[in-house]
Amino acid sequence: MSNQLSDRINSLTPSATLEMAAKARELRAAGKDIIGLSLGEPDFNTPDYIKEAAIRAINEDYNSYTPVDGYVELKNAIITKFKRDNGLTYEAPQIVVSTGAKQSLYNVAQSVLNKGDEVILPCPYWVSYADIVKLADGVPVEVPTSLENDFKMTPEQLEAAITPKTKMLWYSSPCNPSGSIYSKKELRALADVLQKYPDIVVVSDEIYEHINYGVTEHASMAEFADMYDRTVTVNGVAKAFAMTGWRIGYIGAPAYIARACNKLQGQVTSGANCIAQRAVITALEESPERIKYMVDEFKERRKLILGLLNEIDGFKCNEPEGAFYVYPDVTAYFGKTLNGVKINNASDFAMYLLEHANVATVTGDAFGNGNCIRISYAASVKEIEEAVKRIKASLS
Repeated sequence: MSNQLSDRINSLTPSATLEMAAKARELRAAGKDIIGLSLGEPDFNTPDYIKEAAIRAINEDYNSYTPVDGYVELKNAIITKFKRDNGLTYEAPQIVVSTGAKQSLYNVAQSVLNKGDEVILPCPYWVSYADIVKLADGVPVEVPTSLENDFKMTPEQLEAAITPKTKMLWYSSPCNPSGSIYSKKELRALADVLQKYPDIVVVSDEIYEHINYGVTEHASMAEFADMYDRTVTVNGVAKAFAMTGWRIGYIGAPAYIARACNKLQGQVTSGANCIAQRAVITALEESPERIKYMVDEFKERRKLILGLLNEIDGFKCNEPEGAFYVYPDVTAYFGKTLNGVKINNASDFAMYLLEHANVATVTGDAFGNGNCIRISYAASVKEIEEAVKRIKASLS
């Protein structure tokens, strides 16, 4: 009975990506041939050199509770990675290892936000941002962006969104779901606005950092000396290393925020999985060149899916510079009736594709942008070709 549950849980929106994946599984169980392009999960296996590190850890009897904020050796590997890949200098007390980057984000929100504090979210944003903010009694402030501006927030939009209640700015680059990347120059322009508001904390979600197709070089907000002490850099190994199920994320943060996250985590999950942590030491210590084969493959699939989608009337796509999603504008279909189904919005459109094309995507409504749907190309070439063929047939 829902009246026995907390207002907090009753007001919580289920994760749209996980919900669509569950619906796809149900339809498969009922005998339907569903192609899943909804989950943000690489279809590669974890590289052997990382798996071998995990096997070594098992054989070396790593089985005890881990430090809440992570093994010292892993924190050192993270410090080395930040310096090597991002030019960021962190010390051990500034690093907290968590059970996935999602927990890292949750920890930060719970540690920094008070009731009524506002968090600026450039739209589209990753599905869980708004609800993680709400769980901390914060208020998500959505800043709409457009396909014409490559789904990136301008300094003018940031300035206009700031109020006396603004506590944080959250964004991802490369962005899930649009694949857009903020250049160093664009981040600097946003940082210049934030200089007028020294109490605003920035959360820079960089989980897709290494899945970058070479158009715009990756940049971190914390690279700027005047933003370092107010930026939380969030990362993890799920996407670039094909380690979604290993559940390891981490932050580099001002020491006071890291201490708070450590304190909170000590009462919630404690330390992250011991074997996964040992494997991640190896993942981060090795050169990112070792995972480039996956990025190269994603780049080929991006070219394939963009070419195919651009042949469909009514699909408008930007060219994603990173991650493994396309985020087409499908407003051309709103108000139309397809096979007896009235399409009022992106949610209707995504459900139509699931039921009539047997292809699982995710509604843009879940990402704070109701004009689009998200399509993951973390799938085989054969699946991508068949999925788009089905979509095209269902819309003709």
